[in-house]
Amino acid sequence: MVAVLGETTGHLALINLREKMRNDPEGYTILTERPRIRLSTLNLSEMASLPDGSFGREYCRFLEDNHVTPDSRADVKYVDNEELAYVMQRYREVHDLLHTLLGMPPICWVSEVAVKWFEAAQTGLPMCTLGAVLGPLRLNPSRLQQLFTSLGPWALHNGRRARCVLSIFYERRWEQNIEDLRQELDIEPPPIILSATKK
Repeated sequence: MVAVLGETTGHLALINLREKMRNDPEGYTILTERPRIRLSTLNLSEMASLPDGSFGREYCRFLEDNHVTPDSRADVKYVDNEELAYVMQRYREVHDLLHTLLGMPPICWVSEVAVKWFEAAQTGLPMCTLGAVLGPLRLNPSRLQQLFTSLGPWALHNGRRARCVLSIFYERRWEQNIEDLRQELDIEPPPIILSATKK
């Protein structure tokens, strides 16, 4: 139902995101080639052998530590325009990459909410805004304080100023150092380090 809501309410935001991608050389290439982030398109064993600190290695570690797979994202069904449907699909498929890039492992609800705040500022998708507004309702007082005083402002600030994260051809950047990629995209490291070992 969340996926359906995102598809049926995001038309204007998807048009805006498509224009951002069209106006970015790397984003335009993505729209033209339409790569997919799936188990069938990734070489996880090769990515796992990359050096620590490389984006591909850290993403692979994220998948391993959190027992998730790129194939867990539903296919888009309710966006009629083929290109806009791809933009929505790309948004879904880069979500876990954003967790990695932002240093926000889904170990607790506050990191997921912080990612939603970043996505809301970045994409303008109503579904992200709704998640950003309703997500804090599930947080205890200490996590709320963490969100409102530290992670939330950081996520909003970086979401507004960063380069469009849908315009990054991540599949060609696995070997890039994650800190260098953050710097290129104008994303500051998180103010709080959330350990991926806590469940």
